[in-house]
Amino acid sequence: VQLQASGGGLVQTGDSLRLSCATSGFHLDYYDIGWFRQAPGKEREGVSFIMKSDGATYYAESVKGRFAIGRDNANRTVYLQMNSLKPEDTAVYFCAADARNYGIAWYLRRGMEYSGKGTLVTVSS
Repeated sequence: VQLQASGGGLVQTGDSLRLSCATSGFHLDYYDIGWFRQAPGKEREGVSFIMKSDGATYYAESVKGRFAIGRDNANRTVYLQMNSLKPEDTAVYFCAADARNYGIAWYLRRGMEYSGKGTLVTVSS
């Protein structure tokens, strides 16, 4: 199982970025997918999830209304569209996958079964 996030960069407040998560080694449609982020000196935060069963989505309160998660199972890719970026969105973002049906509460507390290397997003004020 491999996941690789890309698309990060340096942007200004109010800009947009689209992160991609390329996956391989597993059937994407059998897995719940999540985006996490970790800022320097802070704990890991679950940003958004999309569930395999019904495509239901979850967003952290801090990003609700600004971020959108999507998945393209045919192309083995998951996306995170980030709009109206703020300096507090600065972090390393990484994608993760889990096939165990543990649910979002578990994923927020314990993370997901597989995760990949992240991509740095820096939002300047």
